[in-house]
Amino acid sequence: MGLTKTDIFDSRQNKLAGIFKVLGHPARIAILEYISKQNACICSDIVEEVGLAQPTISQHLKELKRIGLIEGEIEGNKVCYCIAQDRWKEIQSYLNTFFNETGTHCC
Repeated sequence: MGLTKTDIFDSRQNKLAGIFKVLGHPARIAILEYISKQNACICSDIVEEVGLAQPTISQHLKELKRIGLIEGEIEGNKVCYCIAQDRWKEIQSYLNTFFNETGTHCC
């Protein structure tokens, strides 16, 4: 879908598509699962846990941060990440509404 076609869809549809696009990569799911199970912000452990190169992890973190799912705090020369709780709940609500409204009506 080209960038010029997004204007034919409503803002809710475009917002959900953006969320699904970011969540559509298994590495990002693995990163979110790992961060969400920790009791503190996570710095370099993500690379070891997920098993991808640091630049690749950084790109995935950038996408998760872009939609606001994670937050980063600078600690020395490192950035430590944690789940952005308010945004997490907001996206959870969007997804619940989407799945509840689309239902399973079948012929």
